Amino acid sequence: MTSAKIRYIQNIYEKKYGRLGKIASRYIGAGYSVEFNHPTRYGSVSLLVRGKGSVMAIEVVDSNEKVDAEKVKVFIEKAKLLKAKPILILYSASPKLNDDVMKLCRDNGVKIRRIKL
Repeated sequence: MTSAKIRYIQNIYEKKYGRLGKIASRYIGAGYSVEFNHPTRYGSVSLLVRGKGSVMAIEVVDSNEKVDAEKVKVFIEKAKLLKAKPILILYSASPKLNDDVMKLCRDNGVKIRRIKL
């Protein structure tokens, strides 16, 4: 059960950031703090989530194209710089991962989550 203040913040993030805000609101409801588009030298990370003794770097893919291995390698480097657990979120059923990318994610400890509309 979330408090009124948390629910208010969730609604603001969903309106301001759209899909990214919707994903962030799930983590806020679970008691984490969220930072949007955190910069690194390799580019920004979609979400940096902190709380409960852990740090998570989250990359959100919502395009209709396949996710290539190069994009995942760059994301892994971003997470290492931030000393965070890498989580790749595929928003909706459109983004696809081939077997090579799945193996790369498995070998490097990248969790893959799929959020449907």
